[in-house]
This record gives sequence, C-alpha cells and structure tokens, in this order.
Amino acid sequence: MVSFIVRMKFSPEDRADVAESLRALATASRQEPGCVSYIPHLLEDDPDTVLIYEQYRDAKALAAHRESEHFKKHAVGGLFQMMRERSREDLVALV
Repeated sequence: MVSFIVRMKFSPEDRADVAESLRALATASRQEPGCVSYIPHLLEDDPDTVLIYEQYRDAKALAAHRESEHFKKHAVGGLFQMMRERSREDLVALV
C-alpha cells in the first residue's frame, strides 16, 4: 500500500478555481482501479491550505494515477499552476 499526504498552499483569490479542480480530480481519481482513497481537505483555520490524503494499492497504481489524463489536466495543468507551496509526507501504516 502507498499512502501519503500532499500539502499545498494557494492564494485566497484562487479558492473557487482550486475547489473546482479538486472536485474534478477527486471524482476521477476515485474511479481508478488502484486508488484506495483520495480525500482533499481544507485546513479549518487556514482555508488557503489544502491537504490531500491519497492511498493506492501499490506503486504501479500511483504511477498510473500520475499518467492519467485527469491528473495531467486538473493537477499539473490546474492546481500546480496556482499553488504557492507544495510538500508531500509519505506514510507507513502501523496496523
């Protein structure tokens, strides 16, 4: 299992576009056969910071996600163009 959290920071003026891109990306990503979980969140005390919890069956499923048309359109061509900061935290399940 591959699990991680992506943290992205955006400008307040991009909130509507960010939300639209996240809805489209989440909807399509959840349909991928190797996607276990794809859940975008806003930080309660900072609505310009997005956390996305992602979980894939294996590295091959994650690679397929990154090669998908919806990832290229909504992440690379959308979110990545608007973000001011980005980081990723890889997770290891305890149980």
